[in-house]
Amino acid sequence: ACVGLRNLLQGLGFSVKYYSRINHPQTTYPCSKIKVKKCHILNCSGCTCTHRTTPLGSILPWRFFSCKEGTRISSKRKQNTTVVTSELLHKNLLKSELENWNDISPIYKPMTKRIKEKLEELHNKYTFNSESPRMRFGENVYFEENGCIFLSKADDDEGNVDILFSTDDLGFSDAFIQRIRISPHQRYMAVSLKRESSEEATCVIMKLGHFPVVKKIIPSVFSFEWATSDVLYYTTQKNLKCQNVFMTTFTNQKHTKLVYTEQDPRFFVDIYLTKDKRFLTINSNSKTTSEVWLVDCRNPFELPACVQARTKGVIYHIEHRNDELYILTTYGEPAEYKLMKAPVASSGKENWQLVYALEKKTKLVDFEMFSDDCIMFLKNTGHLYLNVISFVSHSVQSIQLPTWACEFELESHPEPTTSTCYFQLSSPVHPPKRFAYSFKENNLIEQAVQEVPIITNCHTTRLLAKSKDETLVPITVFHNMNSKELHRKPLLVHVYGAYGIDLNMSFKEEKLMLIEEGWILAYCHVRGGGELGLSWHKDGCQQNKLKGLHDLKACIMLLHELGFSQPKHTALAAASAGGVLAGALCNTDPELIRAMVLQAPFVDVLNTMMKTHLPLTIEEQEEWGNPLEDEKCMKYIKSYCPYQNIKPQCYPSVFITAYENDQRIPLTGVLRYVQKLRKAALDHASRTSKKGNWIPNIILDVQANGSHCDSSWEHSLDE
Repeated sequence: ACVGLRNLLQGLGFSVKYYSRINHPQTTYPCSKIKVKKCHILNCSGCTCTHRTTPLGSILPWRFFSCKEGTRISSKRKQNTTVVTSELLHKNLLKSELENWNDISPIYKPMTKRIKEKLEELHNKYTFNSESPRMRFGENVYFEENGCIFLSKADDDEGNVDILFSTDDLGFSDAFIQRIRISPHQRYMAVSLKRESSEEATCVIMKLGHFPVVKKIIPSVFSFEWATSDVLYYTTQKNLKCQNVFMTTFTNQKHTKLVYTEQDPRFFVDIYLTKDKRFLTINSNSKTTSEVWLVDCRNPFELPACVQARTKGVIYHIEHRNDELYILTTYGEPAEYKLMKAPVASSGKENWQLVYALEKKTKLVDFEMFSDDCIMFLKNTGHLYLNVISFVSHSVQSIQLPTWACEFELESHPEPTTSTCYFQLSSPVHPPKRFAYSFKENNLIEQAVQEVPIITNCHTTRLLAKSKDETLVPITVFHNMNSKELHRKPLLVHVYGAYGIDLNMSFKEEKLMLIEEGWILAYCHVRGGGELGLSWHKDGCQQNKLKGLHDLKACIMLLHELGFSQPKHTALAAASAGGVLAGALCNTDPELIRAMVLQAPFVDVLNTMMKTHLPLTIEEQEEWGNPLEDEKCMKYIKSYCPYQNIKPQCYPSVFITAYENDQRIPLTGVLRYVQKLRKAALDHASRTSKKGNWIPNIILDVQANGSHCDSSWEHSLDE
C-alpha cells in the first residue's frame, strides 16, 4: 500500500512491533509553531556528495525516546559528575531488577510452558500458507520467501524459479527483507534489509540479468524509489530523524547527490512514487503540517517543484491521474480528510477542487488509486466499510464490510489498471480472511481459498460509554458465546489513546486463546486515538490528555455495570504511549482493576519532555506540550504523569516488559517507575494492619536483546 499516505493516516508517528506483525513504515512527527519554511533544494548538477550515515530506526505508530540520560549543565565538571552518577544509578537499578526477575520467573515456568504449547497449536491451526505478494512486470513475476527473492515466468505452470537474492549469501542471515523495488525495464532491484533486534536497515542494489550482481550497499536508508531505470532516490535516517533525500545514479557516470534537506527538526521526510509512476513525491510532514515536492520521473535531474508551501494545520498527500493531482488533505472545514484535485501546472491550494469529503467522526484508514476509480477504506464507530469513487461516472458506492471485521490490510502492489482490489479482514480473534472488490461487477467477493477453520463461538459486541463530559466512547467487546455468568469471568481491557493511532485489533493467537479459556476482551477506543477521525485525536492530546483518562474510567465502569466481569477479575493492558493512560488510571482508580500489563511503557512523561537533547522530544511537543516554556503545560503534565503521581495506596499487580538497549524510550525512566511503585505499595501495606492485607506483585522483565522492531513469530512467542 501507499507508504507516504500511511504516514499521514496512522497518526504521523513511530510504531512498534506490538502494534502489528506486519511492518508498515510510518513516518513524521509533531509540529507546534511553523514560523518560516525551513528547507532548501540543492542543484543536482553539483559535485558528488559524500555523506555520513547512521543506523536507522524501524519506523512504526508509537512513542519512543532515545536511551540517553543526564541533563545539560553549564559546568563541564558538574555535567560529567551528573552523568556518572546517573549511569551508576541506572546500573544499580538494572542489576537489582534482573536479580528480582531471576528469583521470580521460575515460579511461572509451568504456566508459560502450558501457554506456549497452546499458542503453537493455535498458530499451526489458524495460520494459512498464503503466497507472498507477487510483483508482475510483463512476463516476469518477482516474489519473496524465507529471505530469498525469486523470479518466475507468469505462464510457467511447472514452478520453475530463479533465485535473485538471498540474505544468507550476503551475510544477513538474521535479517528480514523489508521492502523490494524493481526499476523500470527491470535493470536493477533495490532491497532493504532489517535485523529483528536492531534499529539498523540497509539498502542493497543489485543489477539484474543472467547473473545478478551487487552494485551498491547503502546503510541507514529509510525509504527509496526508482525514478527511472537507473536513477534511485532515497532518504537516510540519523538519530531517529529523517531529513535528507539523495539521488544516486547507475549510469556510466555514477554519482550520488543530496537533492533535498529539511532543516526544521519537527518534520520527517520520506519519498513515494505515484501509482502511475509519473511523479516521485518528497513528503515532509510534521504532526499537523505537510509539504510535498514533485520530481518528474521523465526528467529526474531537474529540481523538484513544490506543490503547496507548508501551511500550519494543513496535511496533504499527492497522487496523480491524467495530468491532474489528486490531493488527500485536511484543508478546509471541517478539519477532516477530503479528496481534492488540481492541475499539475497550478497546484496551489487556491486551485484545489473538492472531489469528496468524509463524514464527521469517520476514520480514513487507507486510500488506493486506480485508473478510473479510487477506494477509501473507512471506519465509523467500529464498523468498517469501503467507499468506491468513480472518476468516470462521478458516483460513490458505499459497501459495508462484515460486522466481525475490525482491521483490514490492502494487499500490496495492486496495479492501477487492475479490475479487482484484494484485501484481508481480521479481528483480534478472527484470522485474516481474503476479500476482493470487483470494479466490473461492482460487488464484494469473499475468497474461499484458505482452509482456515471458521471462528463461530465468539460474540462481538459494540458499546458506547458516557465519559465525564458526556462524550460517547466506543468499546469493542469479544467473549465466548457459550460463557455463562459473565460477571465471574476474567476481563482484559486494552487501551492506547495517543497520536491519532487506532488500537491494534488484528488477529493474535493469544487473544483467541484467552477467548477459548473464558476470558472477555475489551478494546476501549478513547480520545487521543484515531478511531473517530482527526478530531478524536485532537480532543485527547496536549491540554486534553485527561479526557482520555476519563474515557478509560467510564469504559471500565460501564463494562462492570453491564455484567462483564468485576474489578477483582479485571486486568488492563497497554504498550508504549498507552502506558500513560494505563499508569494514570492505576494511580487515580486502582480499585477498578486487579492487574496491569505494560510493554515498553511511557510512564515518565514530565522528565522526558523536559530533556530537549533527546532526539524526539521536540517533535513530541505537539502531542504532549512543551513544559520547558509553558508552566501551565508543566503543571498539567504533572497532574496525570504516571511516575509523578505514585502514592502509598493499594495498587494492582503490575507486570512490565522493557528492553535494555531500547533506543526509543529511556530504560532509566521505567526502572525508576518500578522502584517508586514498589516502594509505595509496600509503604501502604506497612501502614495498614488490616487482616489479609494484599501486597501486589510488581515485576519488571528487562530483555537484553529485544527492541521495538517487528519480531518473528518465534520471538513473539517467547515474549
